[in-house]
Amino acid sequence: MNIRKYIYPILIIIISIGFYYFEGYLENNKNYSDDKTGGDTSEVNFFYLPTSTTGAIIVHDNYSLSYSEKHEQAEWVAYQLKKEHLSTNQFKRPYFEEDKKVKSLSSDWRNYKKSGYDKGHLCPAGDRRYTKEAFNETFLTSNITPQNHEFNSKIWNYLEQKTRSWAKLYDGVYVVTGGVLSDGLSTIGYEQVSVPEYFYKIIFNNSSGKPKIIAFLMPHKDSRKSLKEFVVSVDEVEKLTGIDFFPTLDDAIENQIESSITIKDWKF
Repeated sequence: MNIRKYIYPILIIIISIGFYYFEGYLENNKNYSDDKTGGDTSEVNFFYLPTSTTGAIIVHDNYSLSYSEKHEQAEWVAYQLKKEHLSTNQFKRPYFEEDKKVKSLSSDWRNYKKSGYDKGHLCPAGDRRYTKEAFNETFLTSNITPQNHEFNSKIWNYLEQKTRSWAKLYDGVYVVTGGVLSDGLSTIGYEQVSVPEYFYKIIFNNSSGKPKIIAFLMPHKDSRKSLKEFVVSVDEVEKLTGIDFFPTLDDAIENQIESSITIKDWKF
């Protein structure tokens, strides 16, 4: 048997795979570099960036995310919401577009058509009204997830509004949010976009020099309960998601604030 005729094709395949992953490595490091050195929210986003279970971290001008190809949505979206970001600007809603920074492209918005679910923003358009470009960027499909309309328009919307009020009150907050992505979830569309059964939002503030944090975990359904009823520890969300949300914090501070459930430090 002529071994050489098999060796060369195998070598070509190995080299091609190597270039593919090396390109991804360079792109991710370019994203980190861009995020660290430019833009209004870059340094805070870079410092507090959570870990990624997929290795697909994407940095945009106004938020960052970790994309899950398996679930066709972000496992988390992270951004800083400053007091000066809050605006009542009214912009025309653009069409949803695929995120070209995602190597495999993010899900097609048509997956949501006639699905019975809203295209729920993770970084809300309402948090990015300070420029038209920032507003438009929230309409990338990497920033949306299937949400029941009653959930999206009520309890989840109330939490988004409360987050904005805290950004104003505490001179800015840092937000990480997403659906809890796991095996066996129901899906929609031809790309099988997962429908999370729970959503979380973690809000961090350090404006006073004393770090504080609050985390919410909500079942994906309509609710008349108070927001306080959904407060959990960050540790609980980390256990469900496998994500380390604040890996760069000093361990002593991280362990203290992530294990506790503190409502009294936040004005409801």
